[in-house]
Amino acid sequence: MSRDAGEAGAGMKGVTFPAWHGKHYVTLAELVVRLGSFGLDLTWRVEFDEIVDPRCVEMEKRSADAGMDTLTLLSLTTPFLQLIDAEARGFAGDEVVVVLTEFDSSLWDVRAVDERVLSELRYHYPGAKNL
Repeated sequence: MSRDAGEAGAGMKGVTFPAWHGKHYVTLAELVVRLGSFGLDLTWRVEFDEIVDPRCVEMEKRSADAGMDTLTLLSLTTPFLQLIDAEARGFAGDEVVVVLTEFDSSLWDVRAVDERVLSELRYHYPGAKNL
């Protein structure tokens, strides 16, 4: 997995926050829903360092092709799917506009071209810090 901020596109800003809020684990599905209308029409490609669930295999298969739409991604990440090391890249056309990276099941880094997305995440996850 690249995890290269340079590849994520110039002009992207980001936030980082714990994946656990008390006993609540922030899932990839929850983050995608928090993107709201910004994330609805994106095409997604997901990579994993560790396959933790059969749904990961299906996501990688779809990512190897043309990617998957947001509703397909959500259908593969709900109910509750805890990832260990994963990166989901959302594309608008050929441009990466959002990158959701989970480290060791404990931390999320989110980069986006739209500051409103990051503001929404700061609101919902008070522990969020700028990258």
